[in-house]
Amino acid sequence: MNSIVENLKEIAGSLPEGVKLVAVSKTKPVEAIVEAYEAGQRVFGENRVQELAEKYEVLPKDIEWHMIGHLQTNKVKYMAAFVSLIHGVESLKLLETIDKEGKKHDRVIPCLLQFYIASEETKFGLDMEEAKALLESNDYKQMKNVKIVGVMGMATNTDDEVQVRREFHHLKEIFDELKATYFAENPEFKELSMGMSGDYRIAVEEGSTMVRVGSSIFGARNYANI
Repeated sequence: MNSIVENLKEIAGSLPEGVKLVAVSKTKPVEAIVEAYEAGQRVFGENRVQELAEKYEVLPKDIEWHMIGHLQTNKVKYMAAFVSLIHGVESLKLLETIDKEGKKHDRVIPCLLQFYIASEETKFGLDMEEAKALLESNDYKQMKNVKIVGVMGMATNTDDEVQVRREFHHLKEIFDELKATYFAENPEFKELSMGMSGDYRIAVEEGSTMVRVGSSIFGARNYANI
C-alpha cells in the first residue's frame, strides 16, 4: 500500500495545471493531515462542521479549509471565521445565513452553488430553475458577505463511465450558462468542483477546476469515526 505522500504525488502529478486538489480529510486523524501537509498539500475538505472546527484549531493556519458536505444553517456560525470555500450551497436560506455570519466576522465568504446532476435520490442540489430564481432574487442581490465563485456537483455512484461523463458534461453546461448570464463580468466565477477518487479523471476531462479526493490519498474511510 502506498503512503499518503506517494498517493498525493501520484494524484497531483496526474492533474493538469489549474486544477486544484482538495484532499478530503473527513474522518481522518490529525496525524494523517499533518503527513499530507508536510508533503506540501494545503487544501483540505471536511464534511462535518464540528470536525472541521476541531481540526482548524490544532493545525497550521495556512491551511485552506473547504466545507464539502451537506451544510445545515445552524452550523454555519462555527466555521464562518475561517472557512475558505463552502461547496454545497443549495438554497437561498443557507446563503442568507452564510452572508449573515460572514458579516459578523467582516468576511466575504466564497461559495459554490451545488447542483443535482445524479440519478440518485440521496444527493442534494439545485436545478437550473431554482438557481436562476436564487440569483435573480432581491435577497441575493443585497448580500454583501458572500460571493458565488462557481458550481459543484456529484455524479451518480456507478461504474457506467458514459453516464458519469454525461452528468459532468451537464454540470459544465450549467456552469457555462450561469457564467454567460449572471457572471460574465466577474472573473472570480471560475470554479467547477466535480470529481472524486473514483471519477476525477473523467471530471478533469470534462472541465473540472477542482477535484475532491479522499480515499485515493488517505486510504479507505474510517467509518468508526463517523
